[in-house]
Amino acid sequence: MSALHRPVYESRLRVLSTAIVSYLQEGDDVLDIGCGFGALGRALMDHSDCPRDVKVRGAERVKRGGEAIEVEEYDGIKLPYDDNAMDVTILADVLHHDEQPDRLLAEAARVSRRLVIIKDHKIDGLLAQQRISLMDWAANSPYGVPCLYRYPTLTGWHEQQDRLGLNRVDEHTHMSLYPNPYRWLFTPRLQYLAVLQVPDRLD
Repeated sequence: MSALHRPVYESRLRVLSTAIVSYLQEGDDVLDIGCGFGALGRALMDHSDCPRDVKVRGAERVKRGGEAIEVEEYDGIKLPYDDNAMDVTILADVLHHDEQPDRLLAEAARVSRRLVIIKDHKIDGLLAQQRISLMDWAANSPYGVPCLYRYPTLTGWHEQQDRLGLNRVDEHTHMSLYPNPYRWLFTPRLQYLAVLQVPDRLD
């Protein structure tokens, strides 16, 4: 199974880190919430386009050991950081696993001084729910990660962000994360990335 996952994960990591690093600034403190082993955080810091002195740390409910970045455990409810403690927070394929995604997104916004970056899935197109559910199950079941199989439409994402008073400063409604032949089934329109800013922190 790991041999099948490897090219998918490597492609996802390469495309996602390139997309996110463009929003970072020199000296940023970045928090990757639900970071797993910290592969994304490491890829961001190692990226050729990463600004100088960017530091990425992680927050995770259970430390797994052998993480690629510094990781702090938290209770899954309140992040162990003060308000505005980070420049940027990241939720990469995390919100659809959380029983209370509004609460988690609000926590990400609370600790961020500048941006909250979401990468997740969206329902769009023929059999989208089924295709995303298959992708979710294949990626997570081997590691014991529970799947809720709840994914918003684009309208649903916008409604959530509006409920929490977050402003969209950029948005990607299509992302080519996977190599062929996986791209044919898990098409770019099933992917979603939003760059959000809390209104009172706008320039």
